[in-house]
Amino acid sequence: MNNTKLTIPEMHRLTVDEFHAADKVPLIVVLDNVRSQHNVGAVFRTADAFRLQAVYLCGICCCPPNAEIHKTALGAEETVPFRYFADTLEAVKALKEAGYRVLAIEQAHNSIDLDTFQTTVPTAVILGHEVFGVQQAVIDACDGCIEIAQYGTKHSLNVSVTAGIVLYKLSQQLRS
Repeated sequence: MNNTKLTIPEMHRLTVDEFHAADKVPLIVVLDNVRSQHNVGAVFRTADAFRLQAVYLCGICCCPPNAEIHKTALGAEETVPFRYFADTLEAVKALKEAGYRVLAIEQAHNSIDLDTFQTTVPTAVILGHEVFGVQQAVIDACDGCIEIAQYGTKHSLNVSVTAGIVLYKLSQQLRS
């Protein structure tokens, strides 16, 4: 068994131009007032890894170009398209008008467990503020909520960790 790490050429990564020309997974991640620039950068990097359609930044989220975002995005902020909305509800409205199913990632009454959730249609997921989560008005405007089952003493995961789990699972469903 050969467990030697792959070299960069062996990974067959896309160039920036190839990335821009490639088909994208019909999945958009919306950040609702995410304050940490490092979390924003990590979401860009994850969106690049799974070749998602876009990242929508809302409210207090900072936008590229930004040195702190770049520290964790490592250039993904230059490959993944993004839009800024002053109000997350504007983003939800635009997504619904474009035919997206819009879901908040939140612990809520009647939320759907990520393990059982299935999608085959263009989907947008909303991740919220590190302390307050997704705004209730935004949840009310969504088509539903998805929740990640947790079994410990803490009631939440870091935004970038949540993004990695959810975006991987949904991108796999939408890619096939």
